[in-house]
Amino acid sequence: MWHGLTVSGLWNLLRMKPRISWAYLPRWITIAFVSGLNSLYGVLEKLFFGRQVARTEILHPPLFILGHWRSGTTMLHNLMSLDPQVTFPNLYQCVNPGHFLLTERILAPLTKRFLPETRPMDNVAAGWEEPQEEDIALALDCQISPYLMTAFSDRREAYERYFDPRDMTESERSIWKQSFLRLLKKLTYRKNSSIVTKTPAHTFRISTLLEMFPDARFVYINRDPYAVYQSTLHLRRTMFTENSLGPPDFSANEEDTLYFYEKCIRTYEETKGLIPKGRLHEIRFEDLEQDPLGQIRQIYQAISLPGWNLVEPKIQAQLPALKAYKKNAFRMDKDTMRRVHSRLKWVFDLYGYPCHLDH
Repeated sequence: MWHGLTVSGLWNLLRMKPRISWAYLPRWITIAFVSGLNSLYGVLEKLFFGRQVARTEILHPPLFILGHWRSGTTMLHNLMSLDPQVTFPNLYQCVNPGHFLLTERILAPLTKRFLPETRPMDNVAAGWEEPQEEDIALALDCQISPYLMTAFSDRREAYERYFDPRDMTESERSIWKQSFLRLLKKLTYRKNSSIVTKTPAHTFRISTLLEMFPDARFVYINRDPYAVYQSTLHLRRTMFTENSLGPPDFSANEEDTLYFYEKCIRTYEETKGLIPKGRLHEIRFEDLEQDPLGQIRQIYQAISLPGWNLVEPKIQAQLPALKAYKKNAFRMDKDTMRRVHSRLKWVFDLYGYPCHLDH
């Protein structure tokens, strides 16, 4: 991920004093080298596209997909992004936020062969054109994102306030908003249509997103807390290993997973009432998995999205691949199940999931 930094972004990261060891020196060297190219490409992009982007207006209300990590947000985002009427941030744009307008058409085809076939944490297809989380772009563009946790896995205080803009300093909040708006303007400049975005951290940001986009629509997805917990542990281990800038610290992995899961759900439940009626629809992952076509149809009806006739055949064409997809399989012992259920009983009760401990 950090190969998308510019020179100034790398300097900002170094000022935060991440853990560094000699074993990670090759990673630092390549990041430093590529950061110079990113800075150069960024200057050229501003030269060629800066004025056009600055004049671009976001006229179509965005659609924000919400939900904790590993709750099915990726599957939902991929399906919603099949709509030919919308646009979305893709992997190339999120990893190269400073210059994708200039370089994507040239560099993406040349470098796609170096990408793995699937993502490191699951079996979802990887590719430059695949929908991606814009918080990656924000981490690289302004270094204000909870995804700084991959560089500071031992220091929660270095990134915790970046989940919710209300917890940021006034300066950080202003920089974050500018970075987010710049990204969305660039996406709009590429294709002037409604943007469908997915980054689980937005689940903390409903109030700020409504300040910025009063007409925005939202879809929220939840999933069995046992599955979310196990899959999030795996995600954190994988992403820390893939993106750490020094030896990753997994000592607080279980506690941090539970802590942020609780905080995410509480924040969502406390703020979802701010969303105007008819602008929010909630679904369960298990229902989406069983009936993707029916669930997406309900979303279009519930929040008054146009053009279902254009989307339906696109989703139908994906049904065989969805049916053939193999999820990661995780086993959980009884002691872990008891600990998770004891901590998250209120989430189980809230969303109507069984505890399974009596079986």
